Amino acid sequence: MTDSAQSLVEKNLNWNFSVNVLDNMFYALAISLVSQETIMPLLVSELTDSTIAVGLIPAIFSLSFLLPQLFVANHAERLPRKLPFVLLGSGLLQRLPYPFIGIALLLFAVEAPAVALLLFFIAIATAAFGGGIVTPAWFSMIGKVVPTRRRGIFFGLADGGGLLMGVIGAYFVGRALDIVDYPGSFALLFLVCGVFHAISWFSLSLTREPPSDVVKKPVPLRHYFRRLPSVLRSHANYRRFLIAYALLRLSMMAVSFFIVFGNIKYELIGADIGLLNAIFIGSQAVLRLLFGWLGDRWGHKRNLVISAAFMALAAFFALSSSSFAGLIPAFICLACAISSDMVSHFNIVLEFAAPEDQPTYIGLTNTLMAPFTFVGPIIAGWIAQAFDINLLFLVALGFGILGAALLWRWVREPRQNARRNAKL
Repeated sequence: MTDSAQSLVEKNLNWNFSVNVLDNMFYALAISLVSQETIMPLLVSELTDSTIAVGLIPAIFSLSFLLPQLFVANHAERLPRKLPFVLLGSGLLQRLPYPFIGIALLLFAVEAPAVALLLFFIAIATAAFGGGIVTPAWFSMIGKVVPTRRRGIFFGLADGGGLLMGVIGAYFVGRALDIVDYPGSFALLFLVCGVFHAISWFSLSLTREPPSDVVKKPVPLRHYFRRLPSVLRSHANYRRFLIAYALLRLSMMAVSFFIVFGNIKYELIGADIGLLNAIFIGSQAVLRLLFGWLGDRWGHKRNLVISAAFMALAAFFALSSSSFAGLIPAFICLACAISSDMVSHFNIVLEFAAPEDQPTYIGLTNTLMAPFTFVGPIIAGWIAQAFDINLLFLVALGFGILGAALLWRWVREPRQNARRNAKL
């Protein structure tokens, strides 16, 4: 980055930091009302008895989110300013489907639950697709306007602040589920989610993004794809990261089944669900701030090791629980696993790549992870239905231990490598 471009970044740093924190906070608040780990599985279990359908929630979402990224990364690299593209995709595709789900539930959930279920899956696939196509450009923009020294605390504050607001939202969730009749309760949550999404989009639109001083020349898509294997061949540490991180993603195959497990075992009421949701969200609010601070100081690899280890612990505590109270440590560990992953899995990828290559590395990482994040939850649903939900948690525990071990012993911290190379 040239001195003039760097001076623009520093001049607008506090403004860009603030408006993007607000964007992320209100987005996190919106999503907390319709949590993929708690509310969506409960909704699907109301619409159908199939546990495989519950597994399809993260499977469809992840596939729709991850696969498009490599196709748009080439386009994102050629944009001097990423913001206009991000605003268009995130506004029309990523945010609008959530209030659409609310309307669909009011119209079809009682008289035609199969139609409501189909529209729900179409909507979350569309929202995930919208998020997927803007992610390489959005992260590249954040990498431009927020320097590395502030990036960890940025994501920790942005997500943690939103989740802290989501603790209040969790109380609203519990009250809505207890007081408002089905399906109005779920419809209300998705409609309010849409309101907070609109606020987050407006905050995003206030970003002051300077044009990039290094922009790659247009490359035909077929030539771009031919170049990708060389990225993997030339970067052994990145290859090792991908393998280890794939195991971490497989350990998360059981995430959507924690609330289903609790409901089957302890017949949860709305207040129980609200409490678990508040603990889950509140723990993330604190932990994302902590992991953001830690990521800035010791790098993001250790955060991902913690993520895998706590995913294993969450499965262990769920299996060991003998009462509703026993689910609380499981949900705290689950919050820890998700928080450290959310703070660090994109940040570590940014540090593997040069600024002009970051959209490609983000897109390549997410596209290569797509098979694992898609197949894992479907296998989880099949294991829960064909065998036993306890076996599902044992499998997740095993993948968590293996992922933590490989990340710790096999992958080098990319920030340390960058510092070492800078001294040479």
